[in-house]
Amino acid sequence: MRLTAQRIEDFFLSYAHSMGRSARHSMQSALRSFLRFCLHRGYIEHSMDHAVLTLRTYKLATVPRGLSDTEAQRVLQCIDRSSHVGRRDYAMVQLLYTYGVRGGQVRALRLEDIDWAHNQILFKTSKQGKDSRLPLTAEVGESLLDYLQNDRPPYGYPHVFLSCRAPYHPLPYSSSLSAIVERRIRAAGIELFSKGAHAFRHCFATRMLQKGHSLKEVADVLGHRHLGTTFIYTKVDFNALKQVALEWPQEVSR
Repeated sequence: MRLTAQRIEDFFLSYAHSMGRSARHSMQSALRSFLRFCLHRGYIEHSMDHAVLTLRTYKLATVPRGLSDTEAQRVLQCIDRSSHVGRRDYAMVQLLYTYGVRGGQVRALRLEDIDWAHNQILFKTSKQGKDSRLPLTAEVGESLLDYLQNDRPPYGYPHVFLSCRAPYHPLPYSSSLSAIVERRIRAAGIELFSKGAHAFRHCFATRMLQKGHSLKEVADVLGHRHLGTTFIYTKVDFNALKQVALEWPQEVSR
C-alpha cells in the first residue's frame, strides 16, 4: 500500500475525532517527527510532514468538566471511614471538595501549614499563582484530626499525608493522588470524563458562582494569578447567564 498525503491526513483526522486536545497535539508532533525520520532514512522520496494538519484550538472553547455538588457529596459519603486508608482518603477528598485546591497542593500540605490555634490552613501554590490562607472549617478539621491522631504513620516527614503501606513516605507523584480520587469516584458509581482531583476543583468553582460570588473572589480562592484563567467558569455561571439571555421570539401571525 503506497503512502500518500491523503492517507496520512485521513488517519490523523480519524484519530483526532475521538481524542482530546492533548492527545491530538502529541500525535501531531509524533507523526511529523516520524515522517521526517522516514525522509532522512530514504523510506519516502519527498517530505510529507505537511500532510499532518494543524487543528485549531480556541481558548475557552470547552466547558469545565467536573462533579456536580450532589455527586461530590456522594463520593464523600461512599468512603468507608472505618479503615486506615478510608480515613486518609476521606481527609484528602474533603480538602479537595471544601477548598477546590489542586491535587499537588494537597500532596504538598505540611503539618506546619495547619494553624490550629487560629483555625486557618495554608495552601502553597503549586504553579505560578498565589498562596491561599483559608479558614479551617469544622468538617475539614475533624477529618484531619481523625487521620493524624489515629492513622498517620509516626514518621518524621513534614507532609500531612503519607502512604498507607511500608515503606511510608509522602505521595510522590500527582498520578498517585489522581488514582486515589478516581478510585473513590468510581466506587460512588459516577461516570465522569475526568476523574482526577481537578473534577473537585471545577465543582468548587461552579458552587461558588452559584452562591453569588464574583469571578474575582473565585480567582482569589483558586489561587489564579490572572483573572482570565477563571473566565472558563462563566460558562457554568447560570445565574449570570440568565440575566443576559434573550426572550424566545414569538411567532407573529399575518
